[in-house]
Amino acid sequence: MAYHKPEAKTVQDLKDMAHKLRIHSINATEASKSGHPTSCSSLAEIMSVLFFQQMRLNMKHPRDPSSDRLVLSKGHAGPILYAAWAEAGLFPVEELKNLRKIDSDLEGHPTPRLNFIDVGTGSLGQGVAMGAGMAYVGKNYDKADYRTYVIVGDGESAEGSIWESLHFASHYELDNLCVIFDVNRLGQSEPTSLQHRMDVYRERLEAFGFNALVVDGHDVEELCKAFHCASVTKNKPTAIIAKTLKGKDFPDIEDMDNWHGKALGAKAACVIKSLQSQIVNPNVKLTPKKMCKGSLAPEVDITNIKLCAPPNYKLGDKVPTRLAYGTALAKVAADNDRVIALDGDTKNSTYSDRLRNAYPERYIECFIAEQNLVGVAIGATCRRRTVAFVSTFATFFTRAFDQIRMGAISQTNVNFVGSHCGCSIGEDGPSQMGLEDIAMFRSIPGSTVFYPSDAVSTERAVELAANTKGICFIRTSRPETCVIYNNDDTFAIGRGRVVRQKPSDEVLLIGAGITLDECISAAEQLEKECITARVLDPFTVKPLDVELIVEQGKQCGGRVVVVEDHYQQGGLGEAVLSALAEHRNFVVKHLYVPTVPRSGPPAVLVDMYGISARHIVAAVNAIIKK
Repeated sequence: MAYHKPEAKTVQDLKDMAHKLRIHSINATEASKSGHPTSCSSLAEIMSVLFFQQMRLNMKHPRDPSSDRLVLSKGHAGPILYAAWAEAGLFPVEELKNLRKIDSDLEGHPTPRLNFIDVGTGSLGQGVAMGAGMAYVGKNYDKADYRTYVIVGDGESAEGSIWESLHFASHYELDNLCVIFDVNRLGQSEPTSLQHRMDVYRERLEAFGFNALVVDGHDVEELCKAFHCASVTKNKPTAIIAKTLKGKDFPDIEDMDNWHGKALGAKAACVIKSLQSQIVNPNVKLTPKKMCKGSLAPEVDITNIKLCAPPNYKLGDKVPTRLAYGTALAKVAADNDRVIALDGDTKNSTYSDRLRNAYPERYIECFIAEQNLVGVAIGATCRRRTVAFVSTFATFFTRAFDQIRMGAISQTNVNFVGSHCGCSIGEDGPSQMGLEDIAMFRSIPGSTVFYPSDAVSTERAVELAANTKGICFIRTSRPETCVIYNNDDTFAIGRGRVVRQKPSDEVLLIGAGITLDECISAAEQLEKECITARVLDPFTVKPLDVELIVEQGKQCGGRVVVVEDHYQQGGLGEAVLSALAEHRNFVVKHLYVPTVPRSGPPAVLVDMYGISARHIVAAVNAIIKK
């Protein structure tokens, strides 16, 4: 497709619109007495060209699956994004003055409380991963014409996560992705390390496999041409590296340090007057392009996802829950072709390769780059296009905690599966042991934390997670555990199960994963000592079945022992302690991994760190003798 230079009037209208967007950003930040008007100003021409010359949008339904996507990774420039949508006609321009007010969804940094925002941004370095996830789905699953644009600040490009995502986008030839670098030279507290060394940006991006274009970010014609070039480039994503100035066209402020994150205050009126003097047509009105009628995104139904076949195990079989996860993943994928799996080069350990083997096109290998892994999944699930299961060793999610917490802000429904939890993984040693993961995922607002103990409950956890709103985490173990449930047993979120009981029970044992097996073994040993113990499987740590624990604990004389393959803080034990805090007459003994473990055989480690059946028996004897 040949490039047609825009007419002179169009160019002038886009310049005028850019200045109007600058003025709106100033007025909004003045009304809130806070914000980032100078960071907005460097983006004005980029935003004008994107909204009124380039992107194809459905103004009645901003999240139309077939419309173009825009991720403002430098989320502190939110006011100019809001201004562009207002000028496009989505809501009245007057509402921009509600920026940052407690009763307004025009927050300091964008969140999906707004119907035109897909992902929360502002924690820098994450937008490219999310945009890459959207672009991957658009190219490979929707097979639609929509394009994804991501605006990145030059300061945030120091984040390593950005380069993880650029590599991903290049590797998968996401030619429907365009990343715009707003190189305005100034960071928050001082100039960026590269400042305006545009050649370095270009060389780095070319080395990462991008079609890299350096432009004057305030030249409307250059921007139009660059976006056209991006749209016709095949088999590689495009990076538009825009040389801009912070506070562009703000007298005595343009390209000056110490104006980051400040409303203009006394200078606002003078700056607005100067900007108004540069506008040729103060009444300019522009309309975004409508969506093309070419390749539209198909209708998708991701509700009521089921295992295509029920669990098929024998009581007493020994099966690792990580293997049962892989089996279940392939089963839910067979039921719905929008179930996808993402992994970080651990698929033959997490068993996500079960889905890959059955449906290779629905598996996304993200390699050893967990921050990008999480971000891609968040992007892939936007606009309800997919149901994503993201797996790796549980401990490796800790390096992507910021992406996970931003996923909650983004209202994502991504399912995370962490294998190799606890010291029970054995000889690989403490760097591979997930011992903080429950605490991490419990702290995420709206999350659901599954900790299945056998193969049957693991398969049902996968099925439940596929249909659950919000972030889900499924904790799976490396060692084999006994199948204790019947294949037709039912499970529900927030509902635990009593797996062993007698009317004479004197103590309640609570365990999950490998420690449930240890609790059952301990109960058998205690019975030989004429002490009967009840055993409870919580199934979900969040929400915890508080009613069941209180009821069963009371029946056992208020004596409770909780055992977990996790550190003391934030895990199952603290969840139980919190649940019982408002109830009298309970004594709780908490067994946990007390220190950084070492390498060794799993059974030896479980015993060495105090969570084996032998230690449970000792804890019961101690609590009964009190």
